[in-house]
Amino acid sequence: MAVPARTCGASRPGPTRTTLPWPRRGPRPGAWRPASGPPRPLLLLLPPLLLLPLLAAPGASAYSFPQQHTMQHWARRLEQEIDGVMRIFGGVQQLREIYKDNRNLFEVQENEPQKLVEKVAGDIESLLDRKVQALKRLADAAENFQKAHRWQDNIKEEDVVYYDAKADAELDDPESEDVERGSKASTLRLDFVEDSNFKNKVNYSYTAVQIPTDIYKGSTVILNELNWTEALENVFTENRRQDPTLLWQVFGSATGVTRYYPATPWRAPKKIDLYDVRRRPWYIQGASSPKDMVIIVDVSGSVSGLTLKLMKTSVCEMLDTLSDDDYVNVASFNEKAQPVSCFTHLVQANVRNKKVFKEAVQGMVAKGTTGYKAGFEYAFDQLQNSNITRANCNKMIMMFTDGGEDRVQDVFEKYNWPNRTVRVFTFSVGQHNYDVTPLQWMACANKGYYFEIPSIGAIRINTQEYLDVLGRPMVLAGKEAKQVQWTNVYEDALGLGLVVTGTLPVFNLTQDGPGEKKNQLILGVMGIDVALNDIKRLTPNYTLGANGYVFAIDLNGYVLLHPNLKPQTTNFREPVTLDFLDAELEDENKEEIRRSMIDGNKGHKQIRTLVKSLDERYIDEVMRNYTWVPIRSTNYSLGLVLPPYSTFYLQANLSDQILQVKYFEFLLPSSFESEGHVFIAPREYCKDLNASDNNTEFLKNFIELMEKVTPDSKQCNNFLLHNLILDTGITQQLVERVWRDQDLNTYSLLAVFAATDGGITRVFPNKAAEDWTENPEPFNASFYRRSLDNRGYVFNPPHQDALLKPLELENDTVGILVSTAVELSLGGRTLRPAVVGVKLDLEAWAEKFKVLASNRTHQDQPQKCGPSSHCEMDCEVNNEDLLCVLIDDGGFLVLSNQNHQWDQVGRFFSEVDANLMLALYNNSFYTRKESYDYQAACAPQPPGNLGAAPRGIFVPTIADFLNLAWWTSAAAWSLFQQLLYGLIYHSWFQADPAEAEGSPETRESSCVMKQTQYYFGSVNASYNAIIDCGNCSRLFHAQRVTNTNLLFVVAEKPLCSQCEAGRLLQKETHSDGPEQCELVQRPRYRRGPHICFDYNATEDTSDCGRGASFPPSLGVLVSLQLLLLLGLPPRPQPQIHAHASRRP
Repeated sequence: MAVPARTCGASRPGPTRTTLPWPRRGPRPGAWRPASGPPRPLLLLLPPLLLLPLLAAPGASAYSFPQQHTMQHWARRLEQEIDGVMRIFGGVQQLREIYKDNRNLFEVQENEPQKLVEKVAGDIESLLDRKVQALKRLADAAENFQKAHRWQDNIKEEDVVYYDAKADAELDDPESEDVERGSKASTLRLDFVEDSNFKNKVNYSYTAVQIPTDIYKGSTVILNELNWTEALENVFTENRRQDPTLLWQVFGSATGVTRYYPATPWRAPKKIDLYDVRRRPWYIQGASSPKDMVIIVDVSGSVSGLTLKLMKTSVCEMLDTLSDDDYVNVASFNEKAQPVSCFTHLVQANVRNKKVFKEAVQGMVAKGTTGYKAGFEYAFDQLQNSNITRANCNKMIMMFTDGGEDRVQDVFEKYNWPNRTVRVFTFSVGQHNYDVTPLQWMACANKGYYFEIPSIGAIRINTQEYLDVLGRPMVLAGKEAKQVQWTNVYEDALGLGLVVTGTLPVFNLTQDGPGEKKNQLILGVMGIDVALNDIKRLTPNYTLGANGYVFAIDLNGYVLLHPNLKPQTTNFREPVTLDFLDAELEDENKEEIRRSMIDGNKGHKQIRTLVKSLDERYIDEVMRNYTWVPIRSTNYSLGLVLPPYSTFYLQANLSDQILQVKYFEFLLPSSFESEGHVFIAPREYCKDLNASDNNTEFLKNFIELMEKVTPDSKQCNNFLLHNLILDTGITQQLVERVWRDQDLNTYSLLAVFAATDGGITRVFPNKAAEDWTENPEPFNASFYRRSLDNRGYVFNPPHQDALLKPLELENDTVGILVSTAVELSLGGRTLRPAVVGVKLDLEAWAEKFKVLASNRTHQDQPQKCGPSSHCEMDCEVNNEDLLCVLIDDGGFLVLSNQNHQWDQVGRFFSEVDANLMLALYNNSFYTRKESYDYQAACAPQPPGNLGAAPRGIFVPTIADFLNLAWWTSAAAWSLFQQLLYGLIYHSWFQADPAEAEGSPETRESSCVMKQTQYYFGSVNASYNAIIDCGNCSRLFHAQRVTNTNLLFVVAEKPLCSQCEAGRLLQKETHSDGPEQCELVQRPRYRRGPHICFDYNATEDTSDCGRGASFPPSLGVLVSLQLLLLLGLPPRPQPQIHAHASRRP
């Protein structure tokens, strides 16, 4: 007897275990007995005389644990019983004959992978090319309109008429600053109509304008921007006339103004609207080439309190300006420099890496003396490291400090001069009296820019304006830089769902005068959205079968299309970045496929791989054919995945209208009582078909429409309709030939069923449909997809969560699905167009299971063992001492001889018997697969600071209030700006519990969940083992049940609990994901964009930033503090202007 691998304790010799006489009892009243009636399965057909030698078990010492060949004998009986029932009721062979009898009603078509994928790639290319042409018209027009525009210094708000997308929301807010100022005279009021394409109400006659909350709408820069962009309205409209399928057309200005078409009200959140187009993924990608950025933060002793908090916030905001095409590292410095996180080199600026940085930055502590040299040397060393993956385009250093005297010219001479390939941006943070000249000099001497961040209000604007500097080489490159780029997938801010955006930069073509230098400012980015659903419509839907699919990835390996791209919650501030190797179960073959696709190659490969079931409970090992080609003129690559059995598919050819009508009648509810209930897949059969989540209502809508149109109507999908009607007739013939004359109760069956590729699920008898909970779309039903991928009979117990109450057997009839695929061979072509099965009555089959795993020598009498007889224990008579179970390939309980475990059927077996499940795992009956779900949604963590005090700001003491010197200090002035901005941005200070509860963003957020699935391991044969634990040891035997996904296990019941081992977990659990610090050491393969604009010899670097002061007013400060003390916060009037350099 084998001893389990990973167990402890002394071994116990001997194949059997003799004990004192086992307590005996007769069969339970009401126990299952074979019933008379129609022909029975193999076991029950045998006469008593033949049954006797079949059931006789070899003798052994009295009351012994069953021997191995005895349990093998029981397993064969189980196999025969299951096979017998499925042969009689499943109707696999009969359905094959029905298909052959109706061979003239369908054709067998072939999926040719290479032709298919090339056609789809070409269709996607054509779709995107139409958007590219519209983009180019918009970008050219914008540049010409701005060039022809005459700047107006004295322009006023009333001079500009436009539709303010946030106007309606602000009018509803009586405290809105614009309501108070009465500036609505220049704002249009529009009427809107619902448009299903936009999932929104729109107005096609106008554009809409969105201006960030922290930008003053009445500034001269903004008003001039509104003035010249108004002319884009006609171009937007003409684009739509030429291509009615266009969705949002957007111009994102470098000033922060967004003008989009068609007009629709802005979807303002309940809290403050922080949307700024310059921080959107599509704008960042279009406004500059990829970046290698090192952020260094001064944490010397002079940086403390409020200034340090401002730096931490600034770094986090800076990180948000980076996309997945960028690389970054963050370090702090005083006398020495060190990384703030575990990342020791540049890493990709993806969502998870940025999260590590943001958390690490919060732990920075100020101490020591300022050492710019240490900080800059560290940064240059990072940028010169060529042994790592990086962007290899724009290189820059961002230094945050409160000031210093050292210019570290020697460092720049050593690392950066004379070529100045690294730009240096310096940020003076906080209120202080230091000389900022050295900081300005550093930036100006290294082609960068100097910024000041005196308070929270200046962070967002000043941490994103460096993009203007990076855009200079693009503008100077002219037409060479006018290349359309396509983004990652992200969530549209206006409710369109998941989209990709084509982007094109818009340049300032003006010159200061004749012969003057060319302007080098980027005006903004033009974008056109393409909904993922529109791209999906170009892919074949139902000819690939339930397990075939199309997918697409970008240069980062992120999926653009994939059936597993299903984010549970989306945040429009972050792109949806699901890697192909996370969308599927990663292996070496898929890594090779991914690399080849990123490199833009064509390819084909057949691989054996693991796939998760649709319900994510099971793992199947399957064969798949991968075929891929690049999508020309884009950064995308398209792939096609086909199982071998989906190489061919059926295409109905119902030209006989009389037959069409005949088969269609079997869809009418009036036929259900005699022919069984029919569920039809909720597919888009016709354009005018009203969708419904209720299948009964959907069927009603379908029938009503078909009374008006024919299956050959141009408004309908003829392929889908003909296949649906054909399968209706095919499955009805199965009822007629097999099911109708059978007595299901005789064999304890609750239902029989058939589901087809054509979208039909027929359940017999009709009353069984009341308890049918499977998805009416067979392609979305786990039992259907798993049956296609697995040979034999697939058991599917009801799903039970460990946290939910057990099954209520008395009130509900609980069934276990058993299904198998129907394989056809027609002219040497093999396909699987349907799945058939039965639904077992759980209680009745649990009793039958006992009998089949017993030593009965007569059908009605269990064999009794007495002191004088020599026999082995069995699962019926000795169920108080012997545990007998059937477990499926995922480790879930299917049947048990223990009555108290019947309500636990469907649970992971470790929750039923942790000790035994661990032994099965340790002995390789099961293998474990762990993976991460990066698309999960989790409830938010309760905030820990919902108190009255503001978050993250300096709170003065009473002594400060009484000190006149404090009132005129930089700290007082900084506090004034903090509160001024904070009173507007309430969320900076405290969360409103009422708002938080009602806001979708706060109800749940994206998170990572760890998934664990189990599947059959390498052990196929019968196997004896011992769970070794001294006097508490347990013998067990495990045996795979042939032609099923079942494991038959017989074990001694535990005698004591002291040997309980750790419990295997299958339930999905919250996780931080794999260790990011380890992952970055072996980054996945990727490629950056093929274009880079980081240098131009004609660039004018003289505009490199300047300081600005805003002298504090003692009267304002005193008034503010008095109001705060009295609890009467004032209504401030923020006027944060756009950058002065915007004027041409």
